[in-house]
Amino acid sequence: MKIFVCIKQVPGISEVKIDPKTNTLIRSGIPSIINPHDKHAIELGLTIKENHGGEVIAISMGPPQAEEALREALSMGVDKSYLLTDRAFAGADTLATSHTLALAIKKLLKDLKKAEPYLVICGTQAIDGDTAQVGPELAEELGIPQITYVLNFELKEDRIIVERVFRAEEVIIIETKLPALISVLKEINNPRKPGIKGIVDAYEKKKVVFWNSEDLKADKAEVGLNGSMTEVWKIFIPVRKGEHIKLTGTIDDMANELVKNLKEDKVI
Repeated sequence: MKIFVCIKQVPGISEVKIDPKTNTLIRSGIPSIINPHDKHAIELGLTIKENHGGEVIAISMGPPQAEEALREALSMGVDKSYLLTDRAFAGADTLATSHTLALAIKKLLKDLKKAEPYLVICGTQAIDGDTAQVGPELAEELGIPQITYVLNFELKEDRIIVERVFRAEEVIIIETKLPALISVLKEINNPRKPGIKGIVDAYEKKKVVFWNSEDLKADKAEVGLNGSMTEVWKIFIPVRKGEHIKLTGTIDDMANELVKNLKEDKVI
């Protein structure tokens, strides 16, 4: 069984800074990390391997420095890793990103000596974009079932059974055959920390394979900025409007004042 885990390297800060002249993120001097949601995807992949066997393969698209994110994934226990890096991939929106990831997965599947069941695992969303679109779009590119917002996971032979969060306080159980794609919530598990042996192996015994657009036989009209259906015009930090209101008095007085303010702001 092949377990593909898609990860992304993101800025390791809670508050981003914007260049006022270019309206782009300031990345200079900012540490990069594995997208926190993706670590839960890695952990699930490793747990499945430990319980059922298989091979865990991490895939990321990004600049050459994203290799460090894949090295960390390898140190956690991932078997193989691939970095899709090429200037042709730059400027990709979620659609172009999912297309590029799909090309890599299809190439890996095609290179197998015999067909194997496979599972694709993604984090629910990336903290630098919060779109939660790459997972579902990747499933469409691969032509396989998708289940998002997965809270619990069970594998039974060639089928998966998951609990999927639906609306605010509802959970539904979904079952489907492999191959399939799931995106997982952070509550699904606690990602392991790499040990010394894992870190050493990640740099001395394992490698990150670099693939460019030619390796993937990508049509450059369908990747990067050329293949993107959306365009970012401007990134900015919203300016706070108004001041905080501090309510005082009895509970009834504060409740009445709050309702009055909400009505004046036409919230209710």
